[in-house]
Amino acid sequence: MTDKLTMGDVERALPLVDDESRAFWEAGRDGVLRFPGCNGCGALLHPPGPVCRYCRSQDLEMRDVEPTGVVVGVTVNHQQWDARYAPPFIIANVAIDADPRVRLVTNLVDVAPEEARVGMRVRARFEHREDVWIPLFAPQDAADAELPDDETPPADHRRWIRPVIPGPRPEDQTAITGIGMSQIGRRLMRPPLSLTIDAVKAAVADAGLELADIDGLSTYPGPMTDGGFGEGGITALEDALGLRPTWYNGGMETFGPGGSVVAALLAVAAGMARHVVCFRTVWQATFAAQMRAAAEKGDFNPYGMASAAKRVAGFAGPYGVGSAANNLAMYASHHFKRYGTTRETLGWVALNQRANAALNPNAIYRDPMTMDDYMSARPISTPFGLYDCDVPADASIAVVVSRRDAAADTRHPPVLIEAIGTQLTERISWEQSTLTHEPQVLGPSAHLWSRTTLRPDDVDVALLYDGFTFNCVSWLEALGFCGIGEAKDFLQGGKNIARDGVVAVNPHGGQLSAGRTHGMGLFHEAVVQLRGDAGDRQVRDAKVAVVSSGGLTPAGAVLLRNS
Repeated sequence: MTDKLTMGDVERALPLVDDESRAFWEAGRDGVLRFPGCNGCGALLHPPGPVCRYCRSQDLEMRDVEPTGVVVGVTVNHQQWDARYAPPFIIANVAIDADPRVRLVTNLVDVAPEEARVGMRVRARFEHREDVWIPLFAPQDAADAELPDDETPPADHRRWIRPVIPGPRPEDQTAITGIGMSQIGRRLMRPPLSLTIDAVKAAVADAGLELADIDGLSTYPGPMTDGGFGEGGITALEDALGLRPTWYNGGMETFGPGGSVVAALLAVAAGMARHVVCFRTVWQATFAAQMRAAAEKGDFNPYGMASAAKRVAGFAGPYGVGSAANNLAMYASHHFKRYGTTRETLGWVALNQRANAALNPNAIYRDPMTMDDYMSARPISTPFGLYDCDVPADASIAVVVSRRDAAADTRHPPVLIEAIGTQLTERISWEQSTLTHEPQVLGPSAHLWSRTTLRPDDVDVALLYDGFTFNCVSWLEALGFCGIGEAKDFLQGGKNIARDGVVAVNPHGGQLSAGRTHGMGLFHEAVVQLRGDAGDRQVRDAKVAVVSSGGLTPAGAVLLRNS
């Protein structure tokens, strides 16, 4: 057994204290947790806000509660994200006994890493730093607790789905007519805008159009360039190519990274544009190399969320959460506990993507991988190891969405958009959302199937977001390829998701092996498969494909079919 972790020598990023958060961060001085409480329905609210999300009363007052709860998600972090937090350390999501709908991201202390588990009963131990009392949680001497249920159980999200509005569906008026991909690779050291231009030009040419025909632009996440997440958005591309769009769109609060395609569909159906180029550019591999080089010169701290001199906004800042890997790993731990899922379950996803990537000449990782290779990989954030995580890449992907009446003039038979799934049915805040699955997959999936007569059995190819293996597990269950909690059996042996299986998952290798393109590469591969142009990796008689976009943040799903 390893030593119990105390984290007593951690420098910690301290939280930003403002009028909303002060009561929470000062409550530990009195040995309690403090939250706004609703006098209308009795709910506790976190993060604080001006209205009760449950009954919408604005009659709120601060309440002190016992600092006890149950661990509903846990991960042992082994990756150095921030120089202040030396691994390993334990990150947990704790449901508060006074109202289990309130969850706190925290560190577990006074416990050995191998003993940290979902279901553990814990009590806060407050660490005083400057003007704040940071709640850490230590085990109680008590039997494990029964796990709290989600506000909406996973099988019940369909009850929130709004019926289709009568009248013409936007899906019936639109199609995908062109696709393009730039060079893809690790540390290409190319300006990201040059990648975008390559992909956009390729997609427009693939559609048989000229740049002058493009009257709409759509992207995600907009003008962001920090972290290698984009080239500068609509502004950068329009300025470089001299386009004059009648409609344009860019931002993060949309239906996942593929939300640009859904937005383009709506614009085209509304008559705002005839041909919209949707694009997504990443250059995270080059960015990381640049930051490492700068760090060696003492010019930049490549770790973490903020420098040591700054306070961190929100309620997770002090706990060393350095990646979406930590958050998703906690959801995976809950799925493991509730449904008996194992690391081997995740391994079959990783092995499937690697086997498929071997047939994709553009994939970054093509070498064979065995289950032993997977299981022995260095840990990142339990239960995730190295091969549970996607491959940072430099690439740009572009997709042309056109009006169907304009698609007859394009080079290839159009790929038709059968249905979109976009509805929110749960909280967006990561730690407060669904426990059982990756957040933001159950609602969009239920919404998708409400807009079509097709069913999961009709799908030949599933292009499932796989920033991490557990993304795929969640989408497989949410979309109905297997029942809730049945992924362990469905994935056993990997045959059901192989190219000749029940549903072919990510036949190009996905983001786990082909490279992280933040979801747009999935649209590209869906079109390649439905055209029958995938060569050695072609799924036989592929007629229907589903593409899932994102997760954790708002997400979406799109059902495509050939014409």
